[in-house]
Amino acid sequence: MQVMPEHRAVVVGVDGSPNSLAALRRAAREAVERHARLDVVRVLAPGTGPNPLRTAKEWLRLRDLVAHATPRSQHLTTRLLVRRGRPGETLAKAAEHAELLVIGARANSEHGNPFGGDTVPVARELARCPVVICADQSTASQEVL
Repeated sequence: MQVMPEHRAVVVGVDGSPNSLAALRRAAREAVERHARLDVVRVLAPGTGPNPLRTAKEWLRLRDLVAHATPRSQHLTTRLLVRRGRPGETLAKAAEHAELLVIGARANSEHGNPFGGDTVPVARELARCPVVICADQSTASQEVL
C-alpha cells in the first residue's frame, strides 16, 4: 500500500456544472499520474448559517458525482470537502499546499468575462500552485447542484 504525503494533492472545485465535471475528470487523471490524493471541493455561498442537513446532502451529491466521473480501474484516494465562502478564495485556500488546482470555467459571463465570473481570475491570482482551467466541450448540459 502506497502512503501519500499530505502535501501531494490535486484540488478541484465541483458544482455539478458540465465544466466542473470536465475539471473533475482532468483532476482525477492528474492525481492518478502524480500519485496524489484528489481533493474535491464544493463551495457553498457565504453568509448562511451551517445547515447540517444541507451539508450532508451536498456531500452525498459530491460523492455521486465523483463516483461517476473518476476512473474505477486505478487506485485513487479521494477526499470530499464542503466549504463556505467565495469560490475563488475558498478554492485557492483549499489548494494552499496542493500540487495543482483544477477549475471549470463557463464560456462567458453576462458581464463579458471570458472565464464566466470571478472564480477563475481570483483563484489564479491567489493560488500558490499551478492552475488548470477546463471547459466541457460537449453540448450536453447538467443541472448545477
